[in-house]
Amino acid sequence: MNWFTRVRNNLSWLPKRSTDKDLWVKCPACQQMVFAQEYEENAYVCPRCDNHGRIGADERLRQILDEGFDVLPIPDVREDPLKFRDSQKYTDRLKKARANSPHKDAFLVGSGSIEGKPAVVGVQDFSFMGGSMGMAVGTAFCQGAERALTRRAPYIVVTAAGGARMQEGILSLMQMPKATVMTRRLKEAGLPYVVVLTDPTTGGVTASYAMLGDVHIAEPGALIGFAGQRVIQDTIREQLPDGFQRAEYLHKHGMVDMVVHRHDLRDMLATVIDYLAPAQAA
Repeated sequence: MNWFTRVRNNLSWLPKRSTDKDLWVKCPACQQMVFAQEYEENAYVCPRCDNHGRIGADERLRQILDEGFDVLPIPDVREDPLKFRDSQKYTDRLKKARANSPHKDAFLVGSGSIEGKPAVVGVQDFSFMGGSMGMAVGTAFCQGAERALTRRAPYIVVTAAGGARMQEGILSLMQMPKATVMTRRLKEAGLPYVVVLTDPTTGGVTASYAMLGDVHIAEPGALIGFAGQRVIQDTIREQLPDGFQRAEYLHKHGMVDMVVHRHDLRDMLATVIDYLAPAQAA
């Protein structure tokens, strides 16, 4: 407690003020304190160092889609089919994650338009159990693809995940081929499938639908890879180059098509889907 706070608390006649929201945010990159309102108004990008902060699924949909979009309900799946327990029961981990989230799992689909162009957008929320891919995520991904097929609209997926959800074992890994089949259906229908890679996109998500897009866009500084850097170094016994697995390095080496600032992402997506979307019949 600093001197000012001690003095203020001793003045009983002063009204006590409190707020549920933090007024300041500490940037994880430059360690500078940023006024929370300024941070939010800047699309959760640090105004000091331009670090792109992680954001939730609802905010991401609001940033990308035009007003008036629909949010598809997260599909119901069988929970804890393996009766998994590590230091905690899987059901307890789900309850804890849901207590801190407005949604019951890590993948949300919005159906609407981008600058007037029809689009379906699926967003992975890293704040929900690290965005891990379980049956609910795989089913929601497929539900979004089905909506895109029904609407004859592009499907845009924003990834952010630590990989497959270990508590669901092989059932989580089966979401990889399941999602891959849906990307093939989109391709056969002539519909664009665009992937936006955000920090972090790793593991089984990278090994499946995150790398199957017609166009891959990455946010600046995003960590993108399969195994972690330390695991790779220990395996190959080599020192990896600076910036390895970061968006700019992967763009330079041809793994992603472009690195786009969050302020420009919506306009870029509109341009991409306008270029790739099937022509309307006259």
